[in-house]
Amino acid sequence: MLKDKKVIIFDLDGTLLDSIGIWNAIDEELIKTIGNGTIDDIDIGIQRDTKLKEYSKCEDSYLEYCGFLKEKYNSTLSKEEIKKLRYEIARSYLKEKVDYKPNAEEVLKYLKKKGFTLVVATTTNDHTIEYYKKDNKNIINKANLEDMFSIIYSKGAVQELKPNPEIHYKILNELKVKAEECLIVEDSLIGVEAANNANIEVAVIYDKYSDSNRNEINKLSQYQFKDFGEMLDYMKKELE
Repeated sequence: MLKDKKVIIFDLDGTLLDSIGIWNAIDEELIKTIGNGTIDDIDIGIQRDTKLKEYSKCEDSYLEYCGFLKEKYNSTLSKEEIKKLRYEIARSYLKEKVDYKPNAEEVLKYLKKKGFTLVVATTTNDHTIEYYKKDNKNIINKANLEDMFSIIYSKGAVQELKPNPEIHYKILNELKVKAEECLIVEDSLIGVEAANNANIEVAVIYDKYSDSNRNEINKLSQYQFKDFGEMLDYMKKELE
């Protein structure tokens, strides 16, 4: 897995961070707020991922997602107002509840010690990354993002989001490395598809919120791990 590799590219939400359930809770609260206290029987995470994929070529995919919520739940608010409300709701979650998945920070520290260049490639919004960097004590105290990663590319770094491989091509170009010298660590189908589209090997960390796409994820990825503890053990056997 790590033979001849120089750069390890990590997705953030759902991969390193145990945050997908939190974003689902945020969107559930948002939908109830704009939809008169009710919510339909849908999988919020799948609905969000499907719409973000659909709007991936838009200038602001999250704004268009909020426009979708406006229409679906008959909100009197504009999509701009809904987006603002979403991040007002999210603020306390991002600062206090988001945390690394178990052993994720140990994997980062181990790889950094072994001399790998670590990179974040995420569709997470830029201002959310700033919360993670400056306000989230769980992340700061365990493994500060700015200390761990040579590059942090968030949503604003590219024109098109995953599964488009633009973000990975940008990393290859900036670090002047070949695709075969990189490994991507992901949790979701769109992330695995982006890795495949960039011709970069991908290792998947299990996240229950991607179970609906599990068969396809496993088919398209080279390595699968139930958690970061299992990945760390695998790495140590390979490198030591």
